[in-house]
Amino acid sequence: MGHLICGASNHRGRPESWHDTHMQIGEAFIGVGAEAAHVNTILGDRSGPVGAAWATGLATPSSGHAAFVAVLQPGVPVQPMTLFVNKAEIAHGDHGTLTWGPAQAGVAAGVADAVADGLIEATSVALQCLIAAVWVNPEASDADLVFVNNRKATHDAIANGRRNEPDLRTVLDARDDVFNPYYRAPSK
Repeated sequence: MGHLICGASNHRGRPESWHDTHMQIGEAFIGVGAEAAHVNTILGDRSGPVGAAWATGLATPSSGHAAFVAVLQPGVPVQPMTLFVNKAEIAHGDHGTLTWGPAQAGVAAGVADAVADGLIEATSVALQCLIAAVWVNPEASDADLVFVNNRKATHDAIANGRRNEPDLRTVLDARDDVFNPYYRAPSK
């Protein structure tokens, strides 16, 4: 789903330039090896389905997965309020530290960067919320690289959601060379 532009008849008191009546979905993969970051984002209204999913995600932890609010510093949650959801079950103490420390800090910084860059309008952050589903490899060990990669992946995922990227031509072109970090499909 891409973004829709609301006009002057906006009935929710938002500025005319508000760019998201439903949700923006983004994805980005940055880095190589165990410290690579794979982030999926969903940005939308607090009062809509994204807000409901955000609240449900926070209120319903499961074994190895406990969503939490991303903060720039203790007591300073990033805006829009961002729910960090770990994709990988916490495997051991160091993995938990990398997830809750540098990966979480990277996500918060990436969201703040997206606001600073105008990808998320500063005038609408109080009306929106963001869900970030984040992969941290249990074999990762370099905290600074985990931070840097998650910061960029979060920013890029938000940018991709905002721009509705990749475009369909890119998707169709990629179908003949399907691969990811764990598998490459045989050539057609």
